[in-house]
Amino acid sequence: MIPYGKQDINQQDIDAVVAVLKSDWLTQGPIIPQFEQGIAQYCQVQHAIATNSATSSLHIACMALGVTTGDRVWTSPISFVASSNCALYCDATVDFVDIDTSTGNMSVAALTEKLADAKQTNTLPKVVIPVHLGGQSCDMKAINTLAEQYGFSIIEDASHAIGARFEEKPVGACQYSDITVFSFHPVKIITSAEGGIATTNNPELARKMQRLRSHGVTNLPDEMTEPSHGPWYYQQIELGYNYRMTELQAALGLSQLARLDEFVTTRNSLVSEYLTAIDPLPVSALVQSEHIYSSYHLFVVLLDEEHADKQKSLICALREAGITAHLHYIPIHLQPYYGKLGFQKGDFPNAENYYRRAITLPLHPNMNSTDIEFICHTFNDLL
Repeated sequence: MIPYGKQDINQQDIDAVVAVLKSDWLTQGPIIPQFEQGIAQYCQVQHAIATNSATSSLHIACMALGVTTGDRVWTSPISFVASSNCALYCDATVDFVDIDTSTGNMSVAALTEKLADAKQTNTLPKVVIPVHLGGQSCDMKAINTLAEQYGFSIIEDASHAIGARFEEKPVGACQYSDITVFSFHPVKIITSAEGGIATTNNPELARKMQRLRSHGVTNLPDEMTEPSHGPWYYQQIELGYNYRMTELQAALGLSQLARLDEFVTTRNSLVSEYLTAIDPLPVSALVQSEHIYSSYHLFVVLLDEEHADKQKSLICALREAGITAHLHYIPIHLQPYYGKLGFQKGDFPNAENYYRRAITLPLHPNMNSTDIEFICHTFNDLL
């Protein structure tokens, strides 16, 4: 069976984790800050705050930006539910911005129109969370221009996009955002088994997120309300969570980071082969902008309209043939929970059109040309 995504673990990764198991530290030790520094250097950003998942990072990112009751947060309907749930955790109101069907990413035109309408009704968002679907950055320069015009903050949900670039700068540099969040789930570009990280150039946001991931506790003198009682002393100064990454996770992530560029290069090479192989098929790949270098976490194709009704049967048949085709994602607003919040079918037509036509084909560094030839040949025979 060819999985749609798969981690690549080598002996160096195993040795790194075993070294931690043999050390004095399993939870909060020296490897976590080394991993954070490695990510910060790679992304050309000032601060990186590691957590136990990207969901946790999104949550504390919202909290650090002051999202609370009565605030509005907008994101993309084509994403995993964590992209919007993080705002609900803060008791904020969630809304969505429709996508550009050709890229799967948040539509700048739709965002522009929605912001203009929201200004008239005094319902502007406090935070917008663009989602870099499949590893391709949204048009962050254009979204940042709108942020300056309308006064909202930006969290990049780059869970798919470590190793990607926007205008020659690494995604995660926060050139056009307040905070960027990455995921290290096993099917992502690099893995720490489970884990996430938030990057920022704002020292106050960094400190806030560092506290929030660890119960709201600090031992820094300038954050305390009174002088320290001694070397054991700490204070809880706000309500936080236990969102900390372990030394084991950080060791695996740090080891994987050394191969990040290799993984991304391989993924891009495999996609080039895919694009040639699918050319005669009645499908189209998501459009990649010239000024963006995708990390290609996913390879998504869209069926032509005349074949859209075959989507389910194709995915099932591909799986029966040993190819784990998938679908990323079910539009969030169509989830039953979000139906209870007032969303309904028809609210975001581009996202719904995408969902009718999208198929995710396998893509991971352990694949080869023979796999792609088999996948595309099988796809063609089924059509």
